[in-house]
Amino acid sequence: MTTTFFLIRHAAHDNVGDYLAGRMAGVCLGETGRAQASRLASHMAPRPLAAICCSPRERTLETAKPIAIACNREKITIRQELDEIDFGAWSGKTFEELSQDADWLTWNSQRQQARTPGGETMLDVQQRVVSLMQQLRKRYPNQSVALVSHADVIKAAVCKVLGLPLGDCFRFDIDPASITTVVSGDWGSKLIRLNEAA
Repeated sequence: MTTTFFLIRHAAHDNVGDYLAGRMAGVCLGETGRAQASRLASHMAPRPLAAICCSPRERTLETAKPIAIACNREKITIRQELDEIDFGAWSGKTFEELSQDADWLTWNSQRQQARTPGGETMLDVQQRVVSLMQQLRKRYPNQSVALVSHADVIKAAVCKVLGLPLGDCFRFDIDPASITTVVSGDWGSKLIRLNEAA
């Protein structure tokens, strides 16, 4: 028995790539992001989903809602395990500002050990998302589940599936509104598609 997971990164907010949104409130999809979410929903519509689970951030909910409508799913389940990394004081800072912060440079060069100001390591993130996937695999055997989350959370899951050190998360991209497909069973997990554009 296997479960198929569609790991979906939220669509773009207005300033994606300019600053670190983290867990800031009020970061919503911009015009480009809403168009991406619409295309994503059309792409996902033919897939029968047993459940849609979502990070509590506004931008993930705004991405998940069109998918739920397209796939005739009335309920979106909020799961804290899918939340963005807790970046603490880094949230809201531009990447230019962060590039002057020695702790930020350490975070990006030593992902296996470094902690954010919010106290999380990439291993913490990986453990929470993988644990959720294991729970859902038991609940939805031979079914498909959409998990709407954030780039680094999806990267952490992919690193686990591929047996990569977490520091290797920079070797592949997870773009806004992309779909990464993983199949999971008692035998382990397998990556089917990475960073698929809708």
